Amino acid sequence: MLDVIDHAILHAAGQWWIYPILLVFFFIDGFAMIAPSETLIVALAAYWRHSGEPNLWILGATALIGAIAGDNVAYVLGRRIGTDRWKWMRRAKVQKVFGWARHELDKRGAVLIFTARYIPWGRVAVNYVAGSTRFRHRTFFWLDAFACLTWVAYSLGVGLLASSFPWLHRNPLLSVVVAVVFALVLGVILDHAITVFHRWRDAKDAERAAQRAAMAHRAHLILHPEDAAPDDYAPHPEASAPPTGAHHGPSLELDRD
Repeated sequence: MLDVIDHAILHAAGQWWIYPILLVFFFIDGFAMIAPSETLIVALAAYWRHSGEPNLWILGATALIGAIAGDNVAYVLGRRIGTDRWKWMRRAKVQKVFGWARHELDKRGAVLIFTARYIPWGRVAVNYVAGSTRFRHRTFFWLDAFACLTWVAYSLGVGLLASSFPWLHRNPLLSVVVAVVFALVLGVILDHAITVFHRWRDAKDAERAAQRAAMAHRAHLILHPEDAAPDDYAPHPEASAPPTGAHHGPSLELDRD
């Protein structure tokens, strides 16, 4: 049975019509939350090691063109319809991802657009939010194109690396399974690494903002010393001596008629 599956996949990988199908798949993955398209690149790269098919250059170009086109469609849709038009967009988890993307895009758009390409569902959210927030399209296009180029190279590299073990050379299907699992595990690690990186950047931004606020406050006090807040624990001058005739404690004198 496995041999039949192996031969069927190897035969399909060598056909010309596989590339238009892949192009459509990579294109849809840019604006719809479907199966991560990098797993398909990884799997086909693993098959290439055993059969020389499909052509890795054509596969890479197909993935690159489809990914860029899909990402830009998501950007245009985000600009025209927003992030709550369709039912799947209004789900709590999806709205949470959109909120995260909007928050991060406001602070570090270039870094987010690049790193989000490596997060399967995160990139879709970022593409829509970039459009809905009117992020400059030309800037988005070039940042996204560079991110897609590195993403394709990364996915091909993972497939070739994971299928290079000697004990997999005679079992193409197992090689693909190992390569996909390896890619998924590496993707989870990369996702967490990107999350930690963004949190570290948040902490650094907050620290720098606090330092700028403190410096601005000190500069203001130098120019306007009268605005300095008095020390609440220091004795006030008018309270340093009791007024004339004031009693310091309860009086022991008796009233006389």
